[in-house]
Amino acid sequence: FLAMANQVMNIARGAIGYYGDDARGLNGATDRLHIVVLEANEVDDTLNNYDTLSALLAATLNTEATSTNYARKLVDSTDITFTVDDSGNTAKVVVDADTTWTSVSQSGTESWTKLLVCWGTSGATDANIKPLTHHDFSVTPNGGDITANFDQTNGIWGSS
Repeated sequence: FLAMANQVMNIARGAIGYYGDDARGLNGATDRLHIVVLEANEVDDTLNNYDTLSALLAATLNTEATSTNYARKLVDSTDITFTVDDSGNTAKVVVDADTTWTSVSQSGTESWTKLLVCWGTSGATDANIKPLTHHDFSVTPNGGDITANFDQTNGIWGSS
């Protein structure tokens, strides 16, 4: 899976650099990017309107993954590169490490549909976690490992 943003969430538009720049956004001891997987989701143009993860997950059509051995992943500033090309007026955030879930199997008949990149502290409740981007992530757990391979060239989001 190659993760490139389908959409930046509306709450994060214009602020992606803040959340991704480890010199500003991820400078706290517990600030993290949260990787969350959905097994069901609303259409993209509805999904991008939520301001918190709790509001997103409270919507009837959005369901977090329930697979055996699935857990949310946390990414700290040591695994993030933030670059700005002032001459080209572009910025991008790269998650340097792939995210892997080990030996994931279905707890029913679920399939994964979306990968969310969110921002909050490591101990934050869903009400304090901001969804930043969502990505198509079509995977059916089968007992093997599942890896989200983030784009090391273009990043998980960028602007120009």
